[in-house]
Order: sequence, then C-alpha cells, then structure tokens
Amino acid sequence: MTEITCKLLVIGAGPGGYTCAIRAGQLGINTIIVEAEKPGGTCLNVGCIPSKALIHAAGEYETITGATEGKSALGISCAKPSLDFARTIAWKDGIVRRLNGGVAGLLKKAGVRLIAGHARFVDGKSIEVETRSGPQMIRAETVVIATGSEPIPIPSLPFGDRVISSTEALALTEIPNRLVVVGGGYIGLELGTAFKKLGAAVTVVEAAPRILPQYDGELSAPVGRSLSALGVTVLTGAKAKALAADGKALAVETASGEQTSLEADKILVTVGRRPATSGFGLETLDLDTIGPFLRIDDRCRTSMRGVFAIGDVTGEPMLAHRAMAQGEMVAEIVAGRRRAWDRVSIPAICFTDPEIVTVGLAPSEASGRGFEIKTDHFPFRANGRALTLEHEDGFIRTVARADNHLLLGIQGVGAGIAELSAAFSLALEMGARLDDVAMTIHAHPTQSEGFHEAALKSLGHAIHI
Repeated sequence: MTEITCKLLVIGAGPGGYTCAIRAGQLGINTIIVEAEKPGGTCLNVGCIPSKALIHAAGEYETITGATEGKSALGISCAKPSLDFARTIAWKDGIVRRLNGGVAGLLKKAGVRLIAGHARFVDGKSIEVETRSGPQMIRAETVVIATGSEPIPIPSLPFGDRVISSTEALALTEIPNRLVVVGGGYIGLELGTAFKKLGAAVTVVEAAPRILPQYDGELSAPVGRSLSALGVTVLTGAKAKALAADGKALAVETASGEQTSLEADKILVTVGRRPATSGFGLETLDLDTIGPFLRIDDRCRTSMRGVFAIGDVTGEPMLAHRAMAQGEMVAEIVAGRRRAWDRVSIPAICFTDPEIVTVGLAPSEASGRGFEIKTDHFPFRANGRALTLEHEDGFIRTVARADNHLLLGIQGVGAGIAELSAAFSLALEMGARLDDVAMTIHAHPTQSEGFHEAALKSLGHAIHI
C-alpha cells in the first residue's frame, strides 16, 4: 500500500469540501481532497443544479404549451410543441459535466490533489482510500469530514424499480405518465411541479396537514394555489403505506382514515435527507453526535482534536451555501487565521412555482424569542413589474423589532424572487433597520420594490397600497 502525507485532508468534494480545499490551496496549505464520485457532490451532480435545469426546461415547455391552447393573455399563439426529453436530459447533463470540469480545474489551479476513491478512517490522522489502482494510505495533520447527505428511504417503500429518490428522478429518460410524490416538502414539490409541466399526471401525498410544513402557511399558500391551477392532486394528512401486491399502485391512508390506492408508473419518495456517515469508519473515532449529526462548535471542530466537520453531516440547515461558508472558514482556521461562525442569517430558497425565500426569523419565531415585533407585507398584485410578468400572486414581508426597527427577518413568495435572497441576507448581515430599507432607492420597475414598500408599510406610510 502506498502512503502519502499532507497537512489537510478533505473527505468529500461537494460544495463544502471543494470550497474548503480550494481556499486551503490558495492559502498555501498542502491539501488533498478525496471523492468517490464526480467532484461537485450531490448539489452539482444529482441535486441543486440538474433540478433547476429541469425546472427551467419545464417552465419553458409549459409557456409554449399554454400558447398553443389559447391560454396566453399576451396574444401569442403557436403550433403544438413536441418534447424531445432525451435532448432535455442531454442538455442538463452537459451543464453538470461543464461544472464538474470547472470544479476539478479550480482544485488543480489551487494546487489541491484530487484522489478518486472511497475514504475510510483507520484513526484520526490516517485514512485508507480504495482507489481503482488499489488501496492508498493518507496521513494528515488535519481532516475535514464533508461527506454530505443521502435521501431517506421509507421502510415499507424501499428504493428500487418504480420507487425512486430524487437522484433517480433526475436521471429518468422519459416522462412517467403517472407520478406519485411522497412528501410535500421543497424537493418533492420542485420535482413534482416540473414533471407536471412536462406532461405527467402528478399526485402529492403529504402526511402533514399542509404542504411545505417547514414554511409558515402564509408563504406556502400561493404555492398551493399554483399546484391546484396546474392540476396537481394534493393529498394532505395522508400516509403512504406500501406498494400494492402487483407493484403498480401505492396504498395510501387518507386524512379521514380511508384506504385507497394510487396507480403510478413511478413513486418519488422525498421525505427528507440524512447525513452520509456510514461506511467511512467514523465508528473508530471518538466523535460526539447530536442525533444522527456530528456535533461541532462555532469553528466546525468536532470533539476530536484535528478533525473538523462541515455541511450536511453537521445538521440543519442542510444547504450547499452553508457548507461552502463553513468550508471557507475552516480552511482559514487551519491556515492560522482567527475565524468563528457568527453568521446572522442563512437564506433558504424553495424553487417551486412561485419561489419562496426566507432569511432570518419568521414572525412566529421572532415572537417566540421574546421580541415585540413590527411585521407587514407588500403584495405583488400592487407591483407593476410582477404584473408585466403575469405573476402577481405573492408578497414580500419584513419582520423587525418594534422598539428600534432592526430587521430580524425577511420572507417572500413570488415568481423569480430567489434572486432577491442576496439583498435580503445583506440587509440582515449589515444590521439594517426598516428605515435603512425605506431610504434606499429601489429601481423601478422591479420586484425588489416590494421590499422597499414592505418596509414603508411597516413604518406606516406605504406609497403604492
């Protein structure tokens, strides 16, 4: 077995891992990163990027289809379109390959050595990697665990054949005629909406009383209306039980206790994700955990000296951009810089139709922490740009302290408002108050004016409503 040494070893080349390695390389640290699959992790290969490509393609197809059916209010009509789904998937895969190459190129540029293989701890400083050319031992002064997460299966619905996870859904070569989505969270609704727009008959089965239970009802309501308008069947308070005897239908218990079955060509299970911690030899280490997640401090240090952990293995929020920020911080700590996790907010986005953005505290969360708050929202039905885009269902909401107007949270739901997340986050990180937002000139006509108007409204002098 060959043996190599390094100052920093990163296990996992997802967004957190490759960011950590690149930054470490920039800082002159002898760094090795190990990845069993392609660089980029779940997000780039089978998650964020390919799903957004599919969502975009579905939206384009829906627009054209609407024009053929006389649904366009713009006076646009065209012949009935056709969908070459194989070309759609090829286009999506091309984007992924391009970004794979980009990540590999950035690692090389930073002087980071990328080793393809599966890593397993021998002890806190020694990792054995099973590569195509045989086992290789790596000894490192510092190790970063960035192994990410994986879909959670339902025991009565194991993955295989008709039962698929989001990974398999993004690799389908044809549109299923009938798709049942188990789980009405953001992953299930993003993909379910896309497949509905592409022509599938979609049914969503959600055990909670409403869809998107991780968001407050005011934010999820416009998404529910959109699903209804699209013709997606949504069963809330319903439990997926098991496949029917012939394997062609899903047995479901409805909210009223009635037993029914849903015929399906594919059953997409999206009930959550769990940390990918098995198979890496972590049981040989003395690591504290919080439930299934690795416990870390404000510097992403685990309970074992010289071992850091970042990203999904460390718990919620399981978001790529959180992992990337953690990775950058850890690299600088390893380089000897003074850093600690002091982020005020981590934005979360649901790429449904319409999109949802949340930053900071929702009204109920702020009140629950003892704050007396001022909160108000501005509806997009009063926003000129939203009307010109034919998307007026939604709003932007501000949450601020009543005493000094300090912003505690900003939320919104509307078409394309994911791009406003940076402005929302920046406001919170900079310690902005309602008055600061109200005094900032927002370009007209843009949907960002809703942020301005929400602040004005909360101050008692909204202009356009």
